[in-house]
Formats: sequence, C-alpha cells, structure tokens
Amino acid sequence: MSIQGLEAWLETPAGRYVLDWEQKKHDLLVTNVFGFNAVQLSLPRHDFLRTNRMPLRFRCDDGRYAGSAEILADLHYLPFATNSLDLVVLPHTLEFDAYPHRVLREVERVLVPEGQVIITGFNPLSLWGLKRKTTRQKTAPPWRGNYLSVPRLKDWLTLLGFEMQTGAFGCYAPAVTQEKWLHRFRFMEAAGDRWWPIAGAVYIVQAVKRQHGMRLIMPAWQDRKARAKALVSVARKVEKADQ
Repeated sequence: MSIQGLEAWLETPAGRYVLDWEQKKHDLLVTNVFGFNAVQLSLPRHDFLRTNRMPLRFRCDDGRYAGSAEILADLHYLPFATNSLDLVVLPHTLEFDAYPHRVLREVERVLVPEGQVIITGFNPLSLWGLKRKTTRQKTAPPWRGNYLSVPRLKDWLTLLGFEMQTGAFGCYAPAVTQEKWLHRFRFMEAAGDRWWPIAGAVYIVQAVKRQHGMRLIMPAWQDRKARAKALVSVARKVEKADQ
C-alpha cells in the first residue's frame, strides 16, 4: 500500500486529470486558512499549499523522494510539538499508508484547537473504485491503495474530535489512460456534478479540530510568532540530522 509510484503516475494523462482537479480545489481551500504554520504530508513534488499565506509552509515526507521535501520524518511520529500547526494537508496520504489511523491521530495531536485538515482520496464508490476491484494490475498505482469512503473517513474524523466543514467530489470520467478518451468523456463532468455528485473518482474534505467544553483563548501574537520561530529550528535540526 505504499504511496511510492503515485508521484510518477500523476505525470500520466489520467494522473494529470486527477491532479489538475485536486490542485484547483486545494488552491481555493487553503487560501482562506490563516495562522503561522502549515504542513503537507506526502507527494512533496506537488505544492498543495502554494496559495496559502502562512509564513511557514513545509512539505514533509518519509524520505523516498530525496530533495523534494523540506522535512524528512516518519508520518506516524511527526517532529512537531503538540498543538503547534494551524493546517495539515493530506494528499492521498491515508489510503496509501499501512496505518492510516496513526497518521490521523498524529495530525490531531499536532494541530492547534480550531486547526484544519484537508484530505484528498480516491472514492471507492465510483467508476474508478469499480476499476480497482476488477483490474489485474492491483499492485500498480493508483489501484494498490486502500480506498476510504467519505462516510468512513467522516467517522474516523468524528471520533478524533474533528468537525466536517466542506467537501467535494470530482473527476467523473471513466478510468481510461489515453488523453483522447479523457477529452471525449469531459461531458461527464457537468453531468456528474448534477446527477451523481457522490460518484466522482476523487474527493476532497476539510475538517476542523474541535475541543468541546473548552473555552478557546488564542495566544498573543508575540507568543505565536515565537512558536513559529521554534518550528523553523525544529525543521532545520531534522534536515541536518538527515544530511
């Protein structure tokens, strides 16, 4: 279930079809998330935080793509302090990890109260999900992932104290590999949004970390600035340790 190989697949016609949709959605969502520290976990060659305006934005990976990530770390044990991040982006991270619960628990730990997480994934209840079940190439990307449905993901997030904010499905064309066929099926985008909106090949969801029963007192600006500087120090130490 390794995510290794998905980066290369995203350069194929089908991969670019998915990537274009996901990049546009990320660009819209992360623009209005404010704070000091934002981190993207996995797929470091693609910047899903590019339109975010936080002063510190990092791409974190486990080291399989040397030179692409600013921070190298085990995603099950993130090198960030508890309640230190304002935004975490998970592009297909959970479905290609053997222990997605651990990753999500770590995300909950490092996010500040009212911090946000944005998750993308392949939808098992779609034409692509059907292709995954019937294909003989089950070890090839993107089919080897453990696709998570949105209801299941919502249950996981709720158990960890997250509240769903928004979400969307996209990419309604069949799982074809050639550019000409993807172009011919473009008419299904508008039809899918109208007639079968939950059957898109991929989805994106945005959730907020809530702490019910707790009065949220935001730290002073200077305190948060100091915390941001501390995060830079941690990142530099991690980079030096990996060199």
